[in-house]
Amino acid sequence: MSPQELKTVLQAGLLSFPLTDFDRELNFSPKPYAERLEWLQPYGASALFAAGGTGEFFSLEPGEFSEVIKVALDTCRGRTPIIAGAGGGTTLAIKYAQEAAALGAQGILLLPHYLTEGSQAGLIAHVEAVCKSVKIGVIVYNRGACKLTPASLLVLAQRCPNLIGFKDGVGDIEKFVAIRQTMGERFAYLGGLPTAELFAGAYKAMGCPVYSSAVFNFIPKTAMDFYNAHAASDTATCDRLIRDFFLPYIALRNQGEGYAVSIVKAGATLAGHSAGPVRPPLSDLLPAEVDQLGALISRLGPQ
Repeated sequence: MSPQELKTVLQAGLLSFPLTDFDRELNFSPKPYAERLEWLQPYGASALFAAGGTGEFFSLEPGEFSEVIKVALDTCRGRTPIIAGAGGGTTLAIKYAQEAAALGAQGILLLPHYLTEGSQAGLIAHVEAVCKSVKIGVIVYNRGACKLTPASLLVLAQRCPNLIGFKDGVGDIEKFVAIRQTMGERFAYLGGLPTAELFAGAYKAMGCPVYSSAVFNFIPKTAMDFYNAHAASDTATCDRLIRDFFLPYIALRNQGEGYAVSIVKAGATLAGHSAGPVRPPLSDLLPAEVDQLGALISRLGPQ
């Protein structure tokens, strides 16, 4: 898949990050992971981000990363494009990106680098180095330590033809509008705030109609119902789901640090498709919180 073909796919529908399956000893579990991908296939996500943020990329060592990407590609080949996470310092991010490309991934989601802040010149050099290390399409995740300005993105767009996507996890309206107006149709724009459904309407108004859904991992039917209503400007359906599910879900998610991933794993367990525990430094929901989540999910009906 060429970078431009991937750009078209990114703009075509709902995207999601599959959870990464771990056993009780926190080892990667390839068979349940493949079964998870098979379960999600019929619901129709346009592309899946393997070993992404919700997939706990930050906890995977390089050998595990390769195995996760390989299982995702083998399971979804010919059906759903797989975009692999890559991140960390520049040298390591390049190795992750090149490994994913060698395995056959259709694209790279470049996650923020680790810890230290960088100048705009440094961020440009980092993103450019990763883009130039592969031929497949790259999406930059604007979040955490990687916050790019419109001017920086303009430079990167000129230097890196395969940089075809911009995923925003910051939520700064002024900056996003400036980026969208500066770059026009050069990028596919993706909403990337945690529980993106809550922000979907605002992002659509800013010229970013597509987002990635974490709840697709445990309520895939509802996730697709929301996206289809969002795409059709069915505000009544969107408002109902936001009021009845997403707002109380977010209130529960906000009860613990790192729960944006932990709550999704808890939801998958409640849905009968457990991905096992989260890895430290994340921690699982408390039993009472799991019960609250179960009550919320039960309101939605069969998935």
